[in-house]
Amino acid sequence: MILNEFAGGLGRITIARPEKANALTGAMLGTLASAVEDMAGRPGLRALILTGVGQVFSAGADLDEARAGLALSPDWERLSGALAALPCLTVAALNGPVAGGAMGMVLACDLRLAVPETRLFYPVMRLGYLPQPSDPLRLAALVGPARAGMILMAGQKIGAAEALAWGLVDRLCEQGGLLPAAEALCADALAASPGHVAAIKAMIRPGGVRAVS
Repeated sequence: MILNEFAGGLGRITIARPEKANALTGAMLGTLASAVEDMAGRPGLRALILTGVGQVFSAGADLDEARAGLALSPDWERLSGALAALPCLTVAALNGPVAGGAMGMVLACDLRLAVPETRLFYPVMRLGYLPQPSDPLRLAALVGPARAGMILMAGQKIGAAEALAWGLVDRLCEQGGLLPAAEALCADALAASPGHVAAIKAMIRPGGVRAVS
């Protein structure tokens, strides 16, 4: 299930399948991408928080559906592209481990908060898949080519402390303080006009942000 909320300029999209480690089925992936695209059309959108329910942010593709072709779905790139194009502040609030294709949406956000139990893992080399086209570029922009290779080619699981040192996440928070910390980071954007938020984001990420009238 994908929960989609919007109030006062702040959107929140939550992956809610905790009994399956928030693994995404094809239907969930499509709904998640549509939810982000829907947010782009919300008048007054100034910030978005992306998070999960339970102890895992997302295990990526549901294993049964991955074997049936979900791992190659264009909706992974659609999702990360829609997130990157949002003209607002986007915060990934990582309530636990992130694996596989779920890395794409995390990398597409502007900021990443994580609980200490978070690990990040993108085992495309081991599984015989290529990462989605935008993911390696976004990953290398954050951590550099060698560390991107550690994740994508050497298949290393990166713990929260190491991810913080690398710049893969921006701040660590205890589980109970994760969403309050994410909301606090959105405060300045929520106090500004949508156009002002979009203009500053476009200066940081030129060419990747939709215009706001």
